[in-house]
This record gives sequence, structure tokens and C-alpha cells, in this order.
Amino acid sequence: MATPDFIRTIRASAGHQLLWLPGVSAVVFDDEGRVLLGRRSDTRKWSIIGGIPDPGEQPAECAVREVFEETNVRCVVERVVLVQALEPVTYENGDTCQFMDTTFRCRAVGGEARVNDDESLDVGWFAVDALPALHEFGVLRIKQALSDAPTWFAPTT
Repeated sequence: MATPDFIRTIRASAGHQLLWLPGVSAVVFDDEGRVLLGRRSDTRKWSIIGGIPDPGEQPAECAVREVFEETNVRCVVERVVLVQALEPVTYENGDTCQFMDTTFRCRAVGGEARVNDDESLDVGWFAVDALPALHEFGVLRIKQALSDAPTWFAPTT
């Protein structure tokens, strides 16, 4: 995932300390019920599409932007699927982040799926019963997007 310029600016003074950041994920379905996935260039693994909102950018707008930037697919947001604080992650360079992820169910409305930037090695549509190996992060979000369940929140203690 490319690091946004505003985070590079923060890192210049904050160093590697933990940054609490917003994140969005998009579970995009086409008219055939297939889900859009990208094989990330940083991990080489298949994943749902996601990214970090720019300052002032609405989360749903970010989801639509990220899907187009990474896959060339145009989509519309249908609903919020999940809101979850993720575990902190430390990157190879020592930077530590923790994301508050908002996941959206989206519907494709145009564009041909293809690699559209340097964040993906491959992009494709997959039947939900024939997904490639995915991290539980993506599997949970796809399951929630397919269900009629209300927005999922982590249980409170």
C-alpha cells in the first residue's frame, strides 16, 4: 500500500510511534454476484480492496476512489458492513499503525477490472464459492457483505 503524503509528513516528526488512522475496505460485487479482489504488490496475497481516506475525505468516497484507483472498476456504495478497530501493525521500516476500518458493500457500475496502479499485481472477479486463499480479514467482510445482518461491531466489554 502506498503511503499517503499526509502520513509521510506526520512521520517526519512522529517517527515510528503508533499512529491511529482511519481505513476503509470495499467488498465489491458485480451483477453476477462475483466479488472483486486484488493481489497486493506488498504481500503478494489476494485481498479485498481498501485504503486510507485523505484528510477531510468521506469514508464512502474513499472506498469508491480506492476501488477505481486500484482496479479501474467504478462502483457505488450500498451500505456499511462492518466497523472494527484492528490490531496494531508494524511495517518492515518500523512504522507502527492501528486502523479503524469501515467496510462497505459496493456494487460495480462500470469499468473493466484490471491492474490500475502499482499497489496490485493482479485484479479479478471471483465467485464467492471459489475464492483464492484470503486472510480472515477479507473472508469475514465478504460473509458480512453477503448477509442481511445489520452492521457488525466488535462486542463491547
